[in-house]
Amino acid sequence: QVQLVESGGGLVRTGDSLRLSCAASGRTISSAAMGWFRQAPGTEREFVSSIAWHGGSVNYAESVKGRFTISKDNAKNTVYLQMNSLKPEDTAVYYCAQQRSRVDYTWAFWGQGTQVTVSS
Repeated sequence: QVQLVESGGGLVRTGDSLRLSCAASGRTISSAAMGWFRQAPGTEREFVSSIAWHGGSVNYAESVKGRFTISKDNAKNTVYLQMNSLKPEDTAVYYCAQQRSRVDYTWAFWGQGTQVTVSS
């Protein structure tokens, strides 16, 4: 059974930084691509960033490019999202997810989310 547990969210001010963690169990993070998504109240869940299973390719939403960095530690089976220069519009629940396999790109496994609130 795959379990993804996010942590590291909180209340910060504009310009501050946070690092989110996603600890996986039941499956290795190198089994498939990992990603971060977010959902603000009244909006649909949106893509934030992803990292390929081999770690050699990363992607970011335009809104976070240059501010957020995704990384992973295979030994700890954990994925991170370093968020710098936070803005109020980054306020959302952040979710960690994993694709079904290296060839099936469906985001099949999800964590419960961690709240990030950025005050102005």
